[in-house]
Parts: sequence; C-alpha cells; structure tokens
Amino acid sequence: MTRKTVIAVDGPAASGKGTFAKALAAELGYAYLDTGSIYRFIAHAVLQRGGDPADPADVLPVLRALEYPLPESALKDPALRAPQIEEATPPVGAMPEAQAVVRGYQEAFVENPPNNAAGAVLDGRDVGTSVFPDAVVKFFITATPEERARRRYMQQKDANPGLTPEMVLQDINRRDRYDMNRASSPLRQAADAHVLDTTNDTPEKALEKGVAIVKAKLSAPKPQTRKPPPRRKFGY
Repeated sequence: MTRKTVIAVDGPAASGKGTFAKALAAELGYAYLDTGSIYRFIAHAVLQRGGDPADPADVLPVLRALEYPLPESALKDPALRAPQIEEATPPVGAMPEAQAVVRGYQEAFVENPPNNAAGAVLDGRDVGTSVFPDAVVKFFITATPEERARRRYMQQKDANPGLTPEMVLQDINRRDRYDMNRASSPLRQAADAHVLDTTNDTPEKALEKGVAIVKAKLSAPKPQTRKPPPRRKFGY
C-alpha cells in the first residue's frame, strides 16, 4: 500500500494554525484533522460524566470508549469551543495516556483518510515532533502573543461580555507556559519545520507561502527510501 503524504502543522493557541492547515488541505485535496478537537471532545465527555479532566481516573474511561472514526459532527460541535472546554482541555492534552490514544487516532486517520485522499494535513501541538516526526513537510505557525490575544478576544467577546483584551493576553501567556513546559510531548518547534509568522500576514498570504513550500518539497527528487518506523497500536 502506498504510504500517504503527511503534513504536520504545529503552533501555539490562536496562531492561525487551524485556519492555515484546513485551507492547505483543501488546496491540496488532502484530508484534514484538527487534533485539538479530539482532546476537546475527550475533555467535554469527562465533564459530561461529572469528572475532573485533570484526574486520570476520570479520563481513562473516556479514553477506553473512544472509537475511530468519531462522527465529523461531534468534532465540529460548537460546544467544544465553549470557555469551560477550552480551560479543561490542556490538562487532558498533557496526559500521556490521552496523548497515546490521540496518537493512535491520528495514525488511523493517516492510514485511512476520508475519501481515500492522497495525503493528510494534521494540526496540533506535537504532530511534527512526536506523532509524525517523519512528516514530509512540517510547519510551525506562530504570531506574537499580543496578536494572538487580539484574535481570541475578537472570537470570544460577544459570547463573554465581561472579557477584556488584558484577560485574554494573560490566558494566552499562561497557556503557552503550560504547553511548552508540560512533561510529555511539550509544544516546541521541530528542527526541520518551516516557520510562518502570521502576525502581519493575512490567511491568504500564509496559505500562498505554505502551498509554495509543499509543492517545492513534493517536486524535489526523492532521497533513498527507508523502512518507516513501526506504528503504535491504537487504543489505551
């Protein structure tokens, strides 16, 4: 079976990585997976059961019940973007047990992408560093904390009238510290990642740069192939 092309897109919160990855997948005709939505789905399920997303004892039953593929409607549920879910997700994302299950889900997605697409674009925190270190192309999408806070504020201000830009900036900085210092699979830039700073770029400009990078990589002469590393079995 021909191995699917994998493109990894990592970056901090509100950097524009999701917008970029989704548009890149559409441009290339690849399947797209927002890995953060899986963690949010898990966190939401734990809260619905009355559990604590920071307690492995409450998270493990949800992980054991997780099936591939989840309905697309479940991963796009607006409830997953609620502030309480955003707050509950980082502890789940830092949990090695959850990372193992979500890694298996990502591997299953790449092996059997929707519509048998020729490749897959996945965005998250550790796609290019831990999950698919051999991805054909890796991107690290970033922007200044102030710009990322502005974007998040504009997204949330209508639903949260008491929110201020200063509060959002504090939350962005706190999330960055948490993600970059977690013990398992912390947020970091892969050594061979293409860095796109979207602080001053429009989504269209960022996409233009990304498409050019991918096309240049895919058209370059292929090096001698080597046997891919073994995949971990899905599930926990």
